[in-house]
Amino acid sequence: MRLAPGAWRSLGLGGAEEANKGIRPQGYSPYRISPRLKSRTIIGRKLLRSGTSVGAAYRAACRARSKLDFISRTRIAIQEADESLYWMEMLVDADLMPREKLAPVMKEASEVIAILTASVKKARAHLRQKS
Repeated sequence: MRLAPGAWRSLGLGGAEEANKGIRPQGYSPYRISPRLKSRTIIGRKLLRSGTSVGAAYRAACRARSKLDFISRTRIAIQEADESLYWMEMLVDADLMPREKLAPVMKEASEVIAILTASVKKARAHLRQKS
């Protein structure tokens, strides 16, 4: 099964395509949100990697060859989104970034995780119905 662009809307899950372009703080660069502090830079790089991997994993899921492949690739996107959320929490917990600055992006990451999780559940249900 291969999902066409916009298929998420027909599933009633909203604009997952846009949401999955990558979870990243405004300005995209880890250096903008974390100027000159080495630990911020390290965590910022990890956040940038995991955040942009969400979009890549989602794109791969959209090109899946089967429902099982779709589920597997979507789970990878969920893991990457969760990792992004983890790195943002690390920035806040270590007092490297104010919570207020990351709160909208953290909320977005949680929403992406929820959307993708619902998608996996729905795909599994469809798979069970056909069995």
